[in-house]
Amino acid sequence: MTKQFADGARRLAGASGRLLGWPPHWFWRATPAELAAILLDEANGADPGITRSQIEHMIESDNNGR
Repeated sequence: MTKQFADGARRLAGASGRLLGWPPHWFWRATPAELAAILLDEANGADPGITRSQIEHMIESDNNGR
């Protein structure tokens, strides 16, 4: 896990607990799309987040466990 990802996940986990009252396991079971649907207002041009092709690129370039 990269430091950038870990820092972002930590912030989002904390925000989901504070704003939504979620226990940690609810956050970790939610998909990014589910979390975005709850927290973002898509009508106001919210960032669509990461794309499938970006995820595939990250998977291809990840050397962890190889």
